[in-house]
Amino acid sequence: MTRVRGIALAVAAVLVGLGIILAMNTSGADPNVDKGRFAGRDVLAPEFTVQTLDGEELALADLAGKTVVVNFWNSWCVPCIKEAPALQEFYDRHKDEPDFAMVGIVRDDTESAIRDYVEREDVDWTIGFDPGSKAALAYGTTGQPETFVIGPDGRVGGEQFSEASVDDLELMLRAARGQL
Repeated sequence: MTRVRGIALAVAAVLVGLGIILAMNTSGADPNVDKGRFAGRDVLAPEFTVQTLDGEELALADLAGKTVVVNFWNSWCVPCIKEAPALQEFYDRHKDEPDFAMVGIVRDDTESAIRDYVEREDVDWTIGFDPGSKAALAYGTTGQPETFVIGPDGRVGGEQFSEASVDDLELMLRAARGQL
């Protein structure tokens, strides 16, 4: 019985240790607690080039001088679908501003699914594909939706690592424009 008891205690210790590690690694997952990878670090936004639904190449450099909202998403992501009305409302508020641009960068999805989604949901902003996840890797994304707002100076002024509300987007926009 002593050997069995020793093995049971060892297994229990390993499980407790794994539980502690898991708790430590997920405790910062709350977007209201996690201040972000770029926030407050005065970091230039990573460059990206994507192919738009129209077949054109779009680089971040093409949008220099504008405040750019970059949203990583895909058509099957439940939080992305829940976030879509907020993105649409936010885009409708700002689309006519000459210093504003919004780009949805698709990760892990098919072109046909994206085209169907964009048509069905009447998405008006630029949608780009990220083959090889180069843009997603440059921004250090770990999932979707993730949103970054880049100021006219090319610096990351705001970021959200989960579904964003209109208020979240407005706050990040003001921060990126130096209005906070």
